[in-house]
Amino acid sequence: MRTVTLDVSSRESTNRRFLKAFDGESLGDVISFESPALLFKVLSGKRWEMLNIMTGKGPLTIRELARRLGRDVKAVHGDVHALLDAGILQKTATGQIVFPFDAVHVDFMLKEAA
Repeated sequence: MRTVTLDVSSRESTNRRFLKAFDGESLGDVISFESPALLFKVLSGKRWEMLNIMTGKGPLTIRELARRLGRDVKAVHGDVHALLDAGILQKTATGQIVFPFDAVHVDFMLKEAA
């Protein structure tokens, strides 16, 4: 099963992970956000629903995805492009979109303010 981890981490932490990967260390699939606010901005409720529909389903057209979601094609198009820009969705050579993971793990911690 291929799982992507969505996390909240500092730029320094992300850079350290990148350098480890560059040295050949396998770290899995991770997409990082600089803050919980950005994570929740990118992954709104409707976009979470989209990922739920797409998980494990293979490539889909935007029109087919909109049909499965029961939503307007134009609105789904905007959400798809936001997730493409964040690196969460991918586009195939034929122009379809795909969420290439079987599961999503979200990892962040809320601590007492300093």
